[in-house]
Amino acid sequence: MRKKIAVGLIVAVACLFAAGGIYAKVADTLKVDTKGYDKLTKGELPFSHKKHSEEYAKQYADLYAKGCGECHHDAKNQPLKDLKADSKVQKCIECHKKPGEAPKGKDAPKLTKEQKREYHAEALHDNCQSCHKDFNKKYAPKKAPVTCNDCHPKK
Repeated sequence: MRKKIAVGLIVAVACLFAAGGIYAKVADTLKVDTKGYDKLTKGELPFSHKKHSEEYAKQYADLYAKGCGECHHDAKNQPLKDLKADSKVQKCIECHKKPGEAPKGKDAPKLTKEQKREYHAEALHDNCQSCHKDFNKKYAPKKAPVTCNDCHPKK
């Protein structure tokens, strides 16, 4: 009888560890691995989720009033609420379905801001740059990157 209880306990503990692995926290550094980005002229930007969600969120709490909702939003561009590090969220490309940037130049169609956000890179740039610009206004000597070359490594 004791042997059966011990085996049951071991199985239960193993299941808890396995379940913990399924709901692991998001990776520290995220990369864009989306189809359509194979012809980038700039290098891929490694994004540190941990630095933004933990370090910067604590250090600059006044700019992170919406928590995870600063970046993660719903279809109406409203912040998602009650997110935790192990919450499942959609990838940006699931809504911003067009890879790359919106067409540019004199022959490019005139697009609204919403139409531009259909492009994955436009949505990311809009999200990141607006936050970085707010940061730079508030903390002038500390410069968050806002230009292509500030963020993207050269290929």
